[in-house]
Amino acid sequence: MRFETYGAALAWLESHVDFERVSPNRRTPPTLQPMVDTLALLAEPHHDYPSIHVTGTNGKGTTTTLASALLRTTGLRVGTFTSPDLHAVNERIAVNGDPIDDETFRGLLGRLADVEAVSKIVLTRFELLSVAALLHFSDEGVDVAVIEVGLGGTWDSTNVIDGAVTVLTNVDLDHTAVLGPTIGDIARDKVGIFRPGAVAVVATANAIVVDIARRRVEDVGATPWFLGDEFDLERNDLAVGGRLVTVRTPFAHYDEIGLSLHGIHQGMNATTAIVAVEAFLGRALGEEVVRTTLGRARMPGRMEVLTHHPMLVVDGAHNPAGIAALVSTLDGAFHVEGERRCVVGMLTGRNVDDMVAPLVSIGFTEFHCCAPQSPRAVEAAAVAAAVRRHGGVAFEHRTSSAALAHARERSTDDDLIVVTGSLYVVAEVRAEVLRIATRHAS
Repeated sequence: MRFETYGAALAWLESHVDFERVSPNRRTPPTLQPMVDTLALLAEPHHDYPSIHVTGTNGKGTTTTLASALLRTTGLRVGTFTSPDLHAVNERIAVNGDPIDDETFRGLLGRLADVEAVSKIVLTRFELLSVAALLHFSDEGVDVAVIEVGLGGTWDSTNVIDGAVTVLTNVDLDHTAVLGPTIGDIARDKVGIFRPGAVAVVATANAIVVDIARRRVEDVGATPWFLGDEFDLERNDLAVGGRLVTVRTPFAHYDEIGLSLHGIHQGMNATTAIVAVEAFLGRALGEEVVRTTLGRARMPGRMEVLTHHPMLVVDGAHNPAGIAALVSTLDGAFHVEGERRCVVGMLTGRNVDDMVAPLVSIGFTEFHCCAPQSPRAVEAAAVAAAVRRHGGVAFEHRTSSAALAHARERSTDDDLIVVTGSLYVVAEVRAEVLRIATRHAS
């Protein structure tokens, strides 16, 4: 099928079930067979290059992005698949850091539409994007692909690949309706990406998770690289413009490396990325590669400073663990003389009180509550009610734009405004402030 315009291709993509906008469930048995069958019809492009496969509750996007950047610095041609996007779906599929262009994306979806018409296999939106990425990386002749899991691990559509290196960043309570109600349930799902003969990088010290990961490693015959054993983050200090980290890997020791990302959690993400890449290469990266790459690292929407006077920081923390990381970062990284305000909106599937309570506890002057532009949005009134239950001052707004405008109106040049709770809200604010055109289907 030939889509005449990018918009037509996007409309076809959006006509498929989107579990990122409508909460998935496990009422029907999960299966990867539609992905397997579709890729077989396309001559199995995912077998044309080796992969690094990354899962985890938080940090997997940053780890994927940093690992890709480290590989590029060594001179390799790197495909990267991440989710979600902020302003355009093209962001999810990149080669050497460049998102797929509209014409190529349109052509890929046309090929997938043809396969769907012939095979009668109708994939979900995320499955289609996964196939598009795997096919694009084959077309582009990448040396390696770094693939971020969308949800969980075992039954995620990306789990058709056989990662030469598989990575587990951490496990916390999130997507419990799909992955299970306990840390153990979620961990068992995520370690499903581990493969025989592959290196399994486990970047958490949680005893429950570590035990489950070790058993999975033994069961499948993977090579274990565990935090505290094969590698470690020995120093993770606040520094001007980010962090200062010292990292030990099986191949090297990197002392006092500058990382241009804010947040104590970014130290572990950077460590995990270094270790994953060295596991793939089978050698040390070298200090110059590590210093250069981490020193210029950027993660849009994650502890990102958009403006000063007042300082405006956006962070896509969307679960309790992410909020905890945000709170710990705000205690030191962004010192301001004035007051602190919070623009917050979130999606269903999380306990609103668990998200709000830590933010109230660190002393925001007031909260400007809004609903993200998503069918899964929590109403602003519900978020505001939670803020008030925990003793905070809350205003309710119909949109993120209105919430930001009111927060700015009440702020001085010395104040801090933090936007958080959902990447949807972060994307909306970021697009407005930076004047970025958002190209999502309506």
